[in-house]
Amino acid sequence: MLMKNLIVQLPRGLQARHTALFVRKVSSFKSEVILSKSGKVANGKDIMKIMDLVIKEGDEITLVVHGFDEQVAMKTLKKYLSNLT
Repeated sequence: MLMKNLIVQLPRGLQARHTALFVRKVSSFKSEVILSKSGKVANGKDIMKIMDLVIKEGDEITLVVHGFDEQVAMKTLKKYLSNLT
């Protein structure tokens, strides 16, 4: 299991479009992905739960990845949330 605290650097954070792209990326992996912010937790494959977190640019979140392809998943998702893609 991998866990990383990140500062979201996506412009306007995880609004609908960015959340849909994030969920699409998460769904391409077999690993379980969990996002958390301020004590709230969401499954990375559940677009509505992620939207409920109201993640904005500059927010600190925790990304947890657990499973077969966790190394690649963590690298890809961290890169996306850091706006490096």
